[in-house]
Amino acid sequence: MTIAASHKTPPAVTPAEKGVGPLLRAWREQRRVSQLELALRADSSARHISFIETGRSRPSEEMVLRLAEHLDVPVRERNALLLAAGYAPRYTETPLDDPALHTLREGLERLIQGYEPYPALVVDAQYDVVAANRGVLMLLDGIPESLLAQPLNAMRLTLHPQGLAPRIRNLRQWRGHLLAQMEQHIALHRSQRLRELYEEVAAYPVPEADDETGTDEPGSPVPHFALPLRIEHEGRTLSFVSSISTFNTPMDVTVAELAIETLVPADPATAEYLRSQ
Repeated sequence: MTIAASHKTPPAVTPAEKGVGPLLRAWREQRRVSQLELALRADSSARHISFIETGRSRPSEEMVLRLAEHLDVPVRERNALLLAAGYAPRYTETPLDDPALHTLREGLERLIQGYEPYPALVVDAQYDVVAANRGVLMLLDGIPESLLAQPLNAMRLTLHPQGLAPRIRNLRQWRGHLLAQMEQHIALHRSQRLRELYEEVAAYPVPEADDETGTDEPGSPVPHFALPLRIEHEGRTLSFVSSISTFNTPMDVTVAELAIETLVPADPATAEYLRSQ
């Protein structure tokens, strides 16, 4: 599956006319950092941080970016902070199909193809799939066409009762893990579309119990180092653990919101089966 243009709605942000102070205070409180601690990190003073948050002092562009860095504010939201402070956005948002990102797209394609036969995919901040390899397509075999329409959404595909959900042996555990992950992303990105997606997939029916029980007992084939995804494929139960990678110090909103997820075989039988396909 080749990389496609991402379809996403920009997350809602606090209006700039409210000023940068309340926004910075909200991020600081969300990170559970005191004014003094933030001041020490940013080589400032608690008094100056307080003045910025209350609007008594207008921070420089450099100070806005420095505080955002120490508060681990997402790149998209750093632009919102700059706008609220009266400055131009620092980070571009280049469409994924733009010629400027050709090298990036090509690199991502090679990366996930090189991971075959193990599944690997690339998603954006809304969990829309922008690239996937043959290992992923194998797992999607038999999924209704309605769920495979663009934009293909990883969360919807996984948890929908006509998607992968009926094949997942430990669905309740895996569903809980995915919903918790989405909750963290909603708090981080403040995206209305992501919140609507969460409400949709959280409302999907859940079986009263998984097919498997006692997977944490001694002698269980399930690894204890990470929660596995145990999924049926052509009469076999395949077991994977998930690894997610992002770009280091991205300077573009689109690139910052991309994530590469790889599914690592959690047992020798799964690895052997995939290599035989």
